[in-house]
Amino acid sequence: MSPMSPMSPDHIESFFATLAAANPRPRSELEFTNVFELLAAVLLSAQATDAGVNKATRALFARAWTPQRMLALGLDELTEAIRTIGLYRTKARNLHETCRILVEQHGGEVPRSREALEKLPGVGRKTANVVLNVAFGEPTMAVDTHIFRVANRSGLAPGKDPMAVEQGLLACVPERYRRDAHHWLILHGRYVCLARTPRCAACSVQRFCTQARAEGASRIRGAEAD
Repeated sequence: MSPMSPMSPDHIESFFATLAAANPRPRSELEFTNVFELLAAVLLSAQATDAGVNKATRALFARAWTPQRMLALGLDELTEAIRTIGLYRTKARNLHETCRILVEQHGGEVPRSREALEKLPGVGRKTANVVLNVAFGEPTMAVDTHIFRVANRSGLAPGKDPMAVEQGLLACVPERYRRDAHHWLILHGRYVCLARTPRCAACSVQRFCTQARAEGASRIRGAEAD
């Protein structure tokens, strides 16, 4: 069995049932109190940790929790407020321009459509998917590096690029799990299915994982050969 072989439907059901039982109400680890703060935090989180973003946005959101207030800060103050986050100058420009568009074109509200979200500076498909899911409850799959790794390594939805994995997940994840699936997968990749040294011994879904099963079969064959 190849590590890239797809997980069986029965195993997919059990995979998510196990994750759901352990964490029935998964939540984003980004800190926010409204939809605009969520959008801003996700925009700032590209190539940065949630912890690093939260550290910067706690003070920023205390001063500017709406696009109008953030525009009033000005680009220079916004840039200074997020300078501890990677790529902060580009992100500050994108967020400042996004605030302007929200005020001028959307009445200061975050739009609910993917098309409108993806027209905002610094907002790509992944960011739009997070906002649509977390803020508006849509069953989207925001494929970040963690989800991409888990989907491929486990055999859940193998794919060569994020779009292929996203489409694979939308096709295979049972409907009742879709709204929370991307949270479970992100957390699993962040804390258990690590990139370099996955914590397989602590993995609650190891028995459904294609790669783990393949490696186990290989070890058995090796032992039998000895």
